Amino acid sequence: MAKIAPQLPIEVDSETGVWTSDALPMLYVPRHFFVNNHMGIEEVLGANAYAEILYKAGYKSAWHWCEKEAECHGLEGVAVFEHYMKRLSQRGWGLFKIQDIDLDKGTASVKLEHSAFVYVYGKVGRKVDYMFTGWFAGAMDQILEARGSKIRTVAEQVYGGSEEGHDDGLFTVKPL
Repeated sequence: MAKIAPQLPIEVDSETGVWTSDALPMLYVPRHFFVNNHMGIEEVLGANAYAEILYKAGYKSAWHWCEKEAECHGLEGVAVFEHYMKRLSQRGWGLFKIQDIDLDKGTASVKLEHSAFVYVYGKVGRKVDYMFTGWFAGAMDQILEARGSKIRTVAEQVYGGSEEGHDDGLFTVKPL
């Protein structure tokens, strides 16, 4: 496996130490640190309750990210969603591959390979990538609103690489 340098712009403020990529401040943390915290919270709250919290927070964050990045790069429509999937992939969450997207219908499906969560959890017989789910609906809804569409969506994970019989994950987005 060849190693490459990060494919996204990273700037560090010399006075504050704040990292920025494109239009937004970022945190750079080890995967084990992030996933161990995730697992600790899941252990206390339970996966379903934690997934609900993360869906709402992720939706809001994806909306904000897409709005700022679209403005920063002059993107609109599908190009915003493609840019979001590209940046998520470049930041180490996994490789997000758009299978299909239709803004007129408010639908999309995204395949996830090499999930950061699956690398740590392994095969546990349940979905562990639920943190990502709200991201897809938040991104889609921001793009739809920017186009003047009244459609709003919901996302779900169909399966994950942590489940038997699957090496990757699949997420779908559909209208409410």
